[in-house]
Amino acid sequence: MARPTPSTPAVRLEVPAPALPTRLRLAVTRLARRLRQQAETEASPTQLAVLGTVERDGPITLGELAAVERVQPPTITAAVGRLEQRGLVQRRTDPDDRRVARVEITPEGRRLLEQSRSRKTAYLERRLATLTADERITLERAAGILERLLEEDAGDAAAPRSRP
Repeated sequence: MARPTPSTPAVRLEVPAPALPTRLRLAVTRLARRLRQQAETEASPTQLAVLGTVERDGPITLGELAAVERVQPPTITAAVGRLEQRGLVQRRTDPDDRRVARVEITPEGRRLLEQSRSRKTAYLERRLATLTADERITLERAAGILERLLEEDAGDAAAPRSRP
């Protein structure tokens, strides 16, 4: 039995503790895969993640971008190169230090991200419409809990924060 707190009622934990992390990992992984499939773009998941980070944090250096995405610099260099070839990002020389290049998103990159996000949101809206009101309320609460879990990782400077 979960220990009640003043803000939460006493609830019996239906899933044995070791099984919950496994079920949650599998569900989140499958949902993430389905959302990636909904993107319907020529950009890879890595490129969309990089594009999202550049949109949010840019202009950003390749080193900063690699740290945020938690990948090696050659991976970021290749991803940014492909995005740049497609006109989705551009590199600009830092006005304060001409040895440094910063990556920023282009209007075309913003359009691609918006299109991808809209398709993913529409997919979720269709799926959520099949649920009962109580199930949607439960998912609303679960989303808040998941957000809180992720915020606890925010102290780590290199935590991924992109929203492709």
